[in-house]
Amino acid sequence: MNIVERRVGDITIIDLQGNIMFEDGDIELRGAVTRVLDAGHKKVILNMAEVPYMDSAGLSELVRTFVAINKRGGRMALLDLTRKVNDLLTIAKLLTVFETFDSEAEAVKGFSS
Repeated sequence: MNIVERRVGDITIIDLQGNIMFEDGDIELRGAVTRVLDAGHKKVILNMAEVPYMDSAGLSELVRTFVAINKRGGRMALLDLTRKVNDLLTIAKLLTVFETFDSEAEAVKGFSS
C-alpha cells in the first residue's frame, strides 16, 4: 500500500493506494493515522479513490481509526469511495456512521463549516 499525507489548511488528507486487508495495508493505515494524531492534527480525510478492495480487517481498521480520532476530539471523513468499498460499507451498515464525500473540494468545504 502506498500512503501520501498532505495538508489543506488544518485538514490532513491521507491518500491511500492499494488494498486494505489483513497484513496488507491495515498496519500502514494505522501507522499513518497515528503519526497524524501524534502531530496534533485532528481533522482527517481518508481519500479512498484508489482502494479497490477491503476485507474485514480493513473494515475493522477503518472503525478503529474513526474511534481513535473521535477520542482525541477529532473528525474523520471518507473521500471518493470505490464501488466495492461503498458496497462493503453499505452491507456493514457503516455508511450511516462514516461521513463520506464524493469530491475533495466538497470534503474540505464540509470540514470548514
